[in-house]
This record gives sequence, C-alpha cells and structure tokens, in this order.
Amino acid sequence: MEVRKIFYQLNLPAQCRRYNVPLWQCPQVLFLIMGVIIIVAALTAYLIGIRYIEDPQLIALIVLGLSGILFIFAYIINVSFEQLAEASRIRTEFVRIVSHQLRSPITNLSWAIDSLMAGDLGRVEKSQLEYFQILKENSSRMKELIKDLLITSRIEEGTLPIKKEKVSLTEITKSLISGFLPFARASNVEIKFDFDKNLPEISTDPNQIKVAIENLLDNAIRYIGRKGEVKISLKKNEGKIIFKIADNGLGILAEDQKYIFQKFFRSKSNKGGTGLGLFITKSIIERLGGKIWFESKEGVGTTFYFTLPIK
Repeated sequence: MEVRKIFYQLNLPAQCRRYNVPLWQCPQVLFLIMGVIIIVAALTAYLIGIRYIEDPQLIALIVLGLSGILFIFAYIINVSFEQLAEASRIRTEFVRIVSHQLRSPITNLSWAIDSLMAGDLGRVEKSQLEYFQILKENSSRMKELIKDLLITSRIEEGTLPIKKEKVSLTEITKSLISGFLPFARASNVEIKFDFDKNLPEISTDPNQIKVAIENLLDNAIRYIGRKGEVKISLKKNEGKIIFKIADNGLGILAEDQKYIFQKFFRSKSNKGGTGLGLFITKSIIERLGGKIWFESKEGVGTTFYFTLPIK
C-alpha cells in the first residue's frame, strides 16, 4: 500500500489531473523545477567560490547555506501552491455536487408551478396567477444558474465532451435569433442579421456553439438598457468564419474590461447575471479551436467577435 502511494506521488500527470491544472501549473512539477534551480544555483556558487575563495570549508558552508535557504523557500512556495490547488479542486467538486443535487428539486418545482398555473388542481385567480408567475421566473433563473454551474465544473474538470459534426453556423444563428425575438421585443430591441452567402459548413460541436452564441445574444439585449439594436454578422476570412455581435447599449466600464472573461466576475452594471456566461463562452470557443475578443466604450456599446476554423 505504501509503495503504491509512493508511485502515485511520483506520477506527475496523475497529480496534475487530480488538481485539474496544466502540467506547468502543477505543484509537484513546480517543486521539481525549483529543485533543478537549486542544483544549478549550488553548482554556480561552488564554481564561483573555488575561483575567489581559497578555504574549501568556507566554500562548502556557502554552498550548503545557499542550498538550504533556497530549499526552504521552494518548500514554502510549493506548499502554498498545493493548498491553493487543493482549495480550487474542492470548490469545483462542491459546485458540481451541489448543482447535481439541486437540479432535480428545481425541475420538480417548475413542473408543479406549471401544473398549478394551468389549473390542473383547480381554478386559479388572477391575483394568485401573478405570484405563480414570479415563482416561475425565479425557478427559471435557478435552472439557468444550475446549468451554468454544471457547465463550468465540467469545463474545469475537463469532462465536457466535444462532439463535432458538420453544421451551418448561419442556420444555428437564425434559429437562436428566432428564439430570442420575444425577449428582444419586450426589451424594445431590434435584431439585425447579416451574413455572407454560401458560407461553408464547419466542423464544430453544435450544442456548445449554441450555448456560446446564446450567452452573447442574451448579454447584448440585456445590457442595451433602452430602445436599441443588436447587429449580428457572419463573414468568411482566410479559412475562418468570423462571428460579430454589436450592440448600442451601456458598454463595459474601462476598469472592468480586463476581468470580463473571469469566472464569477460581476461588473457594477450587472443585471442579474451569474458572472459565468462570458467565462463559459470563452472556454467553449477556445476548446473548439477559435479565438474571442471584444471592443467596448462606455455609453456607446460593445462588440464581441469570435472566430472558428473552417475544416
């Protein structure tokens, strides 16, 4: 049992998978790199010492002292990184477990509310219907939050599968715009869609790309804040398809722009979002081999772009 534990500790890829971090961010790999640095520093100190110091004992003391100090620093840094990595792992696992446990009761609650609103258990008065509508809206928000948390935890754990197939990004975008029209009309927003004719199909995961576009479209409508418009375009350029979505809304505050893709980041102008949408969108686009970026000016609007390869 002890031998197996030792071999597991020496298995660096397994250790890194446990923490869900790249190899170069793994505490054990960092400690190994620091060990190499200590050896190089000790050899350098020895070579310099024999050149300028005649007493071999003094040279040995200097080399040992330097090595000891560097080792202590390396150990402290490694322990700190290991604690941070473990805390991140526990948090991700906690989010995943809680999200799974909440999904069933929220689904049952939504079903019960729909049944009550439909009058399956008796006539519903108008005053009661208003309260049921509030319950339905809040349960929908909870379902969206749980969905985002589950996607986020699967992205971090590396368990979100990519199932690529040939799809038309034009048709996917048209379908999503159609689904958002009631929300856009209620928000007094017009959606315009411009695309190159005969755009080729691309090999991508249709479900994941839908999530990415939904997040961008929802944000664009939600943050206009007044009568306005959202312009979406699809263009082909140098072996890639460029998706562009522009709004004439509130814009992103200059001090918030560098954090906008961070997980759980919520700007001062946040309108009830989870702080996960753009993190999920960026992760999806990059996993599918694309890039994402944006331009924004406060009070003028925001434009998001992403590219996907044509394969």
